[in-house]
Parts: sequence; structure tokens; C-alpha cells
Amino acid sequence: MNKKNTLVILTPGFPSSEADSTCLPMQQSFVRTLKDDHPELNIIILSFQYPYLKKVYQWHDITVMSFNGQNKGNLKRLLLRRTLYSTLKNICGSYKIAGILSFWYGECALVGKRFAGKHDIKHFCWVLGQDAKKENNYPQRVRVKAAQLIVLSDFLQDEFEKNHNTRPMHVIPFGTDPRQFSPASTEKNIDILGVGSLIALKQYDIFIEVVAAIKRSLPAVKAMLVGNGPEKEKLQTLISEYGLEDNITLTGELPYDNVLQLMQRTKLLLHPSYYEGFSGVCLEALSAGAEVISFCRAMKQEIEYWHIVEGIEEMKQKTLFILQNKKTVSASLPPFLMSNTVKAIVQLFN
Repeated sequence: MNKKNTLVILTPGFPSSEADSTCLPMQQSFVRTLKDDHPELNIIILSFQYPYLKKVYQWHDITVMSFNGQNKGNLKRLLLRRTLYSTLKNICGSYKIAGILSFWYGECALVGKRFAGKHDIKHFCWVLGQDAKKENNYPQRVRVKAAQLIVLSDFLQDEFEKNHNTRPMHVIPFGTDPRQFSPASTEKNIDILGVGSLIALKQYDIFIEVVAAIKRSLPAVKAMLVGNGPEKEKLQTLISEYGLEDNITLTGELPYDNVLQLMQRTKLLLHPSYYEGFSGVCLEALSAGAEVISFCRAMKQEIEYWHIVEGIEEMKQKTLFILQNKKTVSASLPPFLMSNTVKAIVQLFN
């Protein structure tokens, strides 16, 4: 029997195939970097809710087991947990489990903590965003210890402590992988870019309002908004009301590689979301050579070319200043590298 050293990752969702590039791109990058940097490590991913079919498949030579939970509750959720525990027990019998890593403090943390505790396996839970909010009741139900909690940012460390009276011990942000970006120099022909789900939390109505204000000084300003979601029709109407049909393009959802290429053509990424654990698109934009403006400060340290503003008027002023400042140099300067993220996670399990 092959007792290969194995890390089990528990996640609500994972790409259904290698072509599914828009599903959790930062998690994809983390897992691929983990595989590249530690080829001796066997990685098995258990994906609870998505893809919406039950199967075992290979993703970049990594085994993924999907359980088609579809976020259903009550009896179906209990049956899903029973299946997950049984699967973990089978993995335990076939491999030497070096540890279990749960993405988000939710169902994955519950299953990971209970199974790891019963079988004396190291378990860490990675708090990645809205799971730090007070509305999340899993921290009260599961009680993962502070030493087993990882957060994506300084902001989430403070937010989690404020809402759940426990201060996670480890702050490990996602990084970017320079190999994902084209080495060729690209003309910066997009003034303002927005990337994300078109949902109320992201506040892309502010994005449109800012572009409308910039147009008064720069009539030919070119902006693009990449993504899909329930706010799309509302945003399209707002673009028409402001008369910005020639200034803003709604692209819909695009393949991940295409988004990175757009970032390399961009001067400024505008991210008006009112809550972010640590925005992956902001990190990607910096790595692509664009400046970033947002309301949310992820880390207490200053990050070069990432401008934090207090309100809409300051966002407008800062945007105009950057676009009018011909001497602004937007160098490709990733503040965090995914290889360092992987190194920090592996060290916890070692």
C-alpha cells in the first residue's frame, strides 16, 4: 500500500476542469504552486458543493473529488458530511495524511476539525473573507483554536477577533505568480478597469460615478468593467443615464488569462467594494503593472501603488490625479508572491 505523504484540502468549490479558469483563480494558483514547489507531496482536494456533479477527476495531475452538495441543507447536508467523513477515512487508510487545510471558516472547517481531532492529524483553517464577519455562526459552533487559524490579511485578523473574540495566530496573504503574466511590454490603452462579480457588495455603481466625474476633465476616458452578476442590468442602465456608452465597456465574464492581459493594458484598477478580506484582483493588477485605488485596507503596511481612499470624492480626485500625472510609473511590483504563500503554509504543517 502506498503511504505517500498527503495534504488534504477541503473547499466549498473547485474548478470542474482545467478550462474552468474563472473559478477561484487565487486558490487555483495556490494549489498549482504547491504542486510545483513540492512535487514529493500528494495533494487531494475534496470539493463539497461545486462542481455540480459527483466525480473523481484529475486537475493538473492533482486528484479532485467533488460531492455535488449544491449548498443544500437539512438531511442532504448531514448525508454529505457522512460521505465526506467516510471518504477521509478511506484516504487515511491509503495514505499518510500530513495535514488537512480547510478553505473558509464554514462547513469545511467543521469537517476538517472534527476528523483531524479524532485521528490526531494537523488541521488549519484559512479565513479568506466574509467568513470573518459576525454573521458567520460557524466559529461559535466549531471553535477552531487561534493557533490553527490562518487569515488572509491584517484586516481579517482584526475583524475576526472583533466579531468572534479569538485572534487568529497566522497572517498569510495570497500572492501572485509572475509566470502568469506575459513578459512582452504592452501599451497602456485602458485608463480604468474594474474586475469582479457584479453584486451589490462590490459597489460598481460607484465605479460608474467615478468614470462620469473623470469624463468632465478627460472626455475620451476609456474604462472597462469585467464580470457578471445580478447587478449587470442596473449598471447598464446607469451607464446610459450618465451617457457613458462610448466610455465604459461591460465585457461580461472573461477567461482568467484574458483578464490578466487586460490588466497589463491598464493604467488604473478601481475597486470600490465596501468589504474585502484581501482582493486578489488588486494583487493581480499590481503585478500586471497597474495602480490600484480601493476603500479597503488589507494590510497595515503600505503597499506601493495601492492607494486607499476614504470616500467617493477622494476616489474621484485620486483617479483624476493618476490619469493626469504623465510621470506616474506603474512598475510591475507584486507585493506578495505565491511561492512565499506556499512556503508559509507548508512550514505550518512541518
